[in-house]
Amino acid sequence: MHVALQPNEAKSTPSGQPRIRPDGRVNAMSVDVEEHFQVHAFARTVTRDDWPSHESRVERNTDRVLSIFADQGIKSTFFVLGWVAERHPALIQRIVQQGHELASHGYCHIRADRQDPEAFRDDVRRTKGLLEDAGGVRVIGYRAASFSINRSNWWAFDVLAEEGYRYSSSVFPVHHDQYGVPDAPRDPFEPSAKAPGLVELPMSTVRMLGQNLPCSGGGYFRLFPYAAFAMAVRRLNSAEHRPCMFYFHPWEIDPGQPRIPGAGLKSNLRHYTNLDRMEGKLRRLLREFAWDRVDRVYGLETAARG
Repeated sequence: MHVALQPNEAKSTPSGQPRIRPDGRVNAMSVDVEEHFQVHAFARTVTRDDWPSHESRVERNTDRVLSIFADQGIKSTFFVLGWVAERHPALIQRIVQQGHELASHGYCHIRADRQDPEAFRDDVRRTKGLLEDAGGVRVIGYRAASFSINRSNWWAFDVLAEEGYRYSSSVFPVHHDQYGVPDAPRDPFEPSAKAPGLVELPMSTVRMLGQNLPCSGGGYFRLFPYAAFAMAVRRLNSAEHRPCMFYFHPWEIDPGQPRIPGAGLKSNLRHYTNLDRMEGKLRRLLREFAWDRVDRVYGLETAARG
């Protein structure tokens, strides 16, 4: 079932309201807050038992992201691991104090499709509580690690609704070797008749050559030329009248991060390529398009206060 959600088209002001561009479209900016060694690409090389032995860089990197957003007058949604919130509660407070939305990325980056319903419920409940305790605000949004809600665990939407979440951004309507639901709607939709209060906000794609191509940031944004990505965002905004759902990680603006030995060629290419160019490309993207928090772009901000 589709949901008619109208994107925010208000102008930005010095007080922090979203800016408007000539196409009249405001896009959704989001950050998945996790350590550089917690990504799925390194899951076979770095176990969770190994995490304490690695240098923590998430706080300094996220503070850098906050500074970039402050420079550009941008508000964003931060999908934060509960594991990070436990160890860096002051960071969570800074995110909220600077006017950004706080949302859940699960507790310790376990793929949702590798959890049974009971484990998933415990995970999203625990993380929601940690974030709300640290930030002092209601958490209504969730993004699964590696966009890992798919047809095999569609029941996860019912659990999210039962645990007080009001939206998910966990479905990527593309073909990919690690995730994707290619036949999922490209627009916001209600994924379950049992949970009519929950909406899924899928990651952005553009339709070309009979298939959905990703247009949501992350590694694609680092790997491909800026001009190609900007053209795709303009197409979403101007031709399709859709906002772009963009995401990146704080470690992506950290070219000095330690290398993980033994990760493999594909993992290294996905993780390390163009880290030194990411901040410049990001700043350009923030200047050239209008951005705001996920909840405001999709008209869900009142749900966080309800």
